[in-house]
This record gives sequence, C-alpha cells and structure tokens, in this order.
Amino acid sequence: MSVLYQDVYGEGKQEEAVALVIRQLSRRFGELDMGLSERIRGLTVAQLEDLAEALLDFTTVAELQAWLRGVE
Repeated sequence: MSVLYQDVYGEGKQEEAVALVIRQLSRRFGELDMGLSERIRGLTVAQLEDLAEALLDFTTVAELQAWLRGVE
C-alpha cells in the first residue's frame, strides 16, 4: 500500500468512526454540545474504538466528559 493510500484510508476510517460515535452518543444523550463534539473529532481511531465500547456503560454526559479527560 502506498503512503498516500494509507493516509487517505486512515482519514476516512477516522471520519467514519467519529460519525458513528457521535451518532451513538447523540442517541443516548441528545445533541452534544460543540465542545464535546470537537474533542471527539480530535481522537485517534484507536481512542474512538475505545470510546465506542466505553459509551455502552455511560449513563450521564458527565461520564463521557470524565472519560475524555482521561485520554488527554
């Protein structure tokens, strides 16, 4: 695989992961504020995958915020 293909594929995968996680969180908590959405957009694919699993246990937005503080 060329480096360019890997970069484009990686960016596409990250964008898809962001969209999925934000959709899941919005379904659970309603529309997220812009600050949370931006923090989620800044996560790596690996962090997004971890968040996708962790959010299954969240019952409040505060738990999401605490999780995000833990990865910074």
